[in-house]
Amino acid sequence: MNKLRTPLLARINWYWILQGLGWSAITAFIMLVNGPFLEKPGAVLACILDGVSGLVLTDLWRRYMKLREWNSRKADWRQVAVAIFILGPLQLAAVTFIARTLVGVADGGSWLPMLILFWSGIMTAWQVCYMAATALRRANRFESEALRLDVLAKEAELKALQAQVNPHFFFNSLNSVRALIFENPHSAAQMIDQLATLMRYTLASSYADTVPLKEEMEAVQSYLAIEKIRFEERLNVAIDIAGEMGAVTIPPMAVQTLVENAVKYGVEQSSVGTEIRISASQANGRAQIEVANRGTLAKLGNSTRVGLANARKRLLHAKGGNSSLDLVERDGWVRATVTFPLSS
Repeated sequence: MNKLRTPLLARINWYWILQGLGWSAITAFIMLVNGPFLEKPGAVLACILDGVSGLVLTDLWRRYMKLREWNSRKADWRQVAVAIFILGPLQLAAVTFIARTLVGVADGGSWLPMLILFWSGIMTAWQVCYMAATALRRANRFESEALRLDVLAKEAELKALQAQVNPHFFFNSLNSVRALIFENPHSAAQMIDQLATLMRYTLASSYADTVPLKEEMEAVQSYLAIEKIRFEERLNVAIDIAGEMGAVTIPPMAVQTLVENAVKYGVEQSSVGTEIRISASQANGRAQIEVANRGTLAKLGNSTRVGLANARKRLLHAKGGNSSLDLVERDGWVRATVTFPLSS
């Protein structure tokens, strides 16, 4: 298996490349300015050594800043003062020594004021560029860290939301078993078998962000089989899942939560029962899953609000901001509709 490699641009040592280019350009400028004097013995070498001394001096200053960890803090304009009042004069001293040694310049130093302004300006420009580069690097590092922490936080939140679903669901299911265990032991035994199937599904899916709709519907049908034992003829179910929707992934227990609400506010609230319709289809690059029950949109209890908010958050985590979960009453039906892009 091939290991992932760091991109080439990230592996390049840009500091030394920019140092070399910058000080080469300054050296070329010095040679251009001193063109008429380059015929003197040692003049060309002196210009080159001027650039080398600047490179060495700024690198030593950079190493000192790294040692003191000044380059990992916010911009400190006292570093600019060091460039003006220390680095500039030091570079001037080096340049003067080189010129006197190699070229034999000895004109009384009338050019020193101009040179100190020049070199202090060069060192100030170098310091500002270095501070800007380190600030940009810090910003990129902070952004990467923030993104990493955001991903970790979302993963932790998703796991917490999934953990909230299972107790909510099993609490309702165990209540159903409790209601039948003395009244109809055989039916209670069947319900426990279905509940065992659901437990296997929820334990397996708790480690996944999404599951195929086909697997989710198998769990939903086990749940409805439990409730069918409880409500008998009061519960009628119609399921219409388009063939291509079986492989579409959704957050685990998402449809299950909507079906639970349909049973709770549709079947339980009606003395004669009601019908629950579950459908799933896709069109124009979007999937739509709908759970509908006859009735009215009753005032939701706290547990239902938590369940719907939970399902909506897990949907957004898994499918992105273009997904939605809406609950509306229309034409005598309460419809919970999930939509999301198929490309997510």
